[in-house]
Amino acid sequence: MSILFHILLDIIFPIFLLIGAGALLQRSIRLDLSTLSTLTVYFLLPAVCFVNIYESKMSGELISQTLVFLLLFNILLILTSMLIAKANRFDRKLTATFKNSMVLSNSGNYGLPVSELVFAANPAGMSIQIIISIFQNLLTFTYGFFNSVSAESSGRDIFWKIFRLPVIYALLLAILLKWLHIDIPEFVWRPIENSSNAFLAVALVTLGAQVAFLKITRISRPIVWIVIGRLIISPIIGLLVIFILGLTDITAQALFIASSFPSSRNSALLALEYDNYPEYASQAVLLTTIISGITVAIVVYLSKILFLV
Repeated sequence: MSILFHILLDIIFPIFLLIGAGALLQRSIRLDLSTLSTLTVYFLLPAVCFVNIYESKMSGELISQTLVFLLLFNILLILTSMLIAKANRFDRKLTATFKNSMVLSNSGNYGLPVSELVFAANPAGMSIQIIISIFQNLLTFTYGFFNSVSAESSGRDIFWKIFRLPVIYALLLAILLKWLHIDIPEFVWRPIENSSNAFLAVALVTLGAQVAFLKITRISRPIVWIVIGRLIISPIIGLLVIFILGLTDITAQALFIASSFPSSRNSALLALEYDNYPEYASQAVLLTTIISGITVAIVVYLSKILFLV
């Protein structure tokens, strides 16, 4: 239990302290969420991606293991969300919101800071989470959009949205420089590293600001299922896939922890944009984020027991 206490105190509490600071700032001075979101996605996230990939010792085998896990894990998660929605007889619009809330996780603003703290002494764990974050972005702009039955975004629009993400180019550039064994000059590396270090605080303050005014009017059956699906069923499926693939050590730890993160704010944005029960999606983001303070701590604790490094 002492390990669980230290996880709550040293990893979860600092995260929610910054989330709380963001919510307080938003309620008192109204931060510009559009600017903060743009800064995070188009500047800080590419910086943290570049630094961690460039410094990591990830092998081709580790990358392939991560991608195989993500494909199998998300296929099973999508099928499970479809079965739950069908069993509960959700209508078409609610089904779309439910599936997005269960499948799309907050691997960026929430997942990367958690991994940065958990794997502070092992860059490989953070690098795995960056790959997961990029994969989740791709999933959002493909599965998420199609699942929302968009009448306004064509296949070409979705294609360009994916390829406008600078994090993809930061990833490719870091891989290229590592492959060519090119050393980055100190005067260039220092500002990139400083930008990377700023990501954790800005991302969590932004997340806090995003949920500052979300309200929970009542706990309905769809919301209960979203919480169960995202915070309980998802890590169980993740653990099952890890055992099926025979993954161990840091790889297993990072993937297991990543499977437990709360619902992505993108699911709420998609629901709002296409009028698919946006109130449910917003409540799902808020509730899963709050409750994840306990569930993620438990998963981190179990990962350290199940997959000793």
